[in-house]
Amino acid sequence: MGLSRWNIIIMALCTGLIVANIYYSQPLTVLISQEFRVSESNAGQVTFFTQVGYALGLLFCVPLGDKLERKKQIIGMTLAAAISLVGAALAKNMAMLKFTGLLIGFTSVVPQLILPMAAHLSDPASRGRVIGTIMSGLLVGILLSRTLSGVVGHHLGWRAMFWIAAGISGLLAGIMTVSFPSSKPNFQGSYSDLMGSLITLIKEQPMLREASAINACCFAMFGMFWTTVVFLLSDAPFHYTSEQIGLMGLAAAAGALGAPLIGRVADKKNPRIAIGYGIIFLFAGYILFYIFRANIIGIIVGIIAIDLGLQGIHVSNQTRIYTMMPEARNRLNTVFMTASFIGTSLGSGIGLWVWSVDQWTGVCIAGLALITMALVIYLSTYKKPVAA
Repeated sequence: MGLSRWNIIIMALCTGLIVANIYYSQPLTVLISQEFRVSESNAGQVTFFTQVGYALGLLFCVPLGDKLERKKQIIGMTLAAAISLVGAALAKNMAMLKFTGLLIGFTSVVPQLILPMAAHLSDPASRGRVIGTIMSGLLVGILLSRTLSGVVGHHLGWRAMFWIAAGISGLLAGIMTVSFPSSKPNFQGSYSDLMGSLITLIKEQPMLREASAINACCFAMFGMFWTTVVFLLSDAPFHYTSEQIGLMGLAAAAGALGAPLIGRVADKKNPRIAIGYGIIFLFAGYILFYIFRANIIGIIVGIIAIDLGLQGIHVSNQTRIYTMMPEARNRLNTVFMTASFIGTSLGSGIGLWVWSVDQWTGVCIAGLALITMALVIYLSTYKKPVAA
C-alpha cells in the first residue's frame, strides 16, 4: 500500500484550495461592513460563524470517514461546499451571510477527511513526510486565501470572491472523482456507536488529550491574530486597503514550505521536540507584534514567526496521533481538529472582544496568555507517558 507522488500533490492541492473557503471572509470584513452599514466587529462575526461551522463539521462529519467510503464522502462534501459558497455570494443581509458562513465552515472540512485518508494509504516509514506535504498545501491555502481574497475584494467586490470559490470547489470535485484512490472504512458499528467512541478515545488516550489541548490554545492565538490584524492595518498609521491587507498572507505562506521538513523530522525523531520550539516561535512573534505595532516590517517578521511556530506544533501533533490507532484515524483526527478549531473560533471571538476593549494592546496580551497556556500544558506533561 502506498501513495504515488502525483496522488500526494493532488491531495495537497485540494486540501489547500478547500480549506481556503473558511478564510476568504477575513480580509473582506471592512468591505462587508460598508455594504451592510454595520460595525466592523459585527461584520467580523462572519469569520466567527464560519469557524464554528468548521468545528461542527469536524465533530459530526469527519468521524464518518471511519465508516463510509472516504472518496465518496469527500466528493459529496466538496459539492456541498460549492453550494454554500453560492449562498454567501447571494446574501441579502448580515443574518443570511452569517448563516451561509456557518454552512461554508461545516462543509469545508474536506481537508480533515483527506489527511486521515492519506495517513491510511501511505507507507508507515514515510507517513510524516506525506502528512507534512499535504499540510503544506493546507497551510499555503490558509495563508494565500487572504491574499487572493484581498485582491479580488479590492478589484471586484467581496461577493466575487465567493463566486470564484464556488467555481473552484466544483472543479475540485471533478478532479477528485478521477484522481483520488478509493479507501474503504474499518468501523462496522452504527453512527451512535461511532460518536460514542470519541468519548472513549478522549478518556483512554492521554497523548490525544495533550495534543488537542496544546493545539486549541495555539489555534486560538492564530485565529485571534488574523481576525484583528485587519482592523490594525486598515487604521492609522497604515490605512491599507483589503488588497494590501491580503498580501500579508504572502509573508506567512513562505514559511509553510517548512512543513514537509518538519514531517521528515517527525519520521526520524521524537516529534514532541518540535512542539517546544514551535511555542518559542509563537512567543517571539507576539512580542514583535507588541513592540512593532506601527512598523510593517516588524509585523511581517512576527507573522513568519507565528506561522513557523504553528506549523511545528500542528504537524508534529498530527503525526503523533496518526501513530496511535490506525483503525480510528478519522475519529482521532475529529477529536484533535475539533479542539483545534474550537480554539480558532474562540480566538476569533476573543479577538473581537479585546479589540473593542483595548485594541491592539489587548490582542497582544491575550495572545501571549494563550501561548503561555500551551506552554504550561506542554511542560506539565513533559515527563508523563504521552511523548510518543
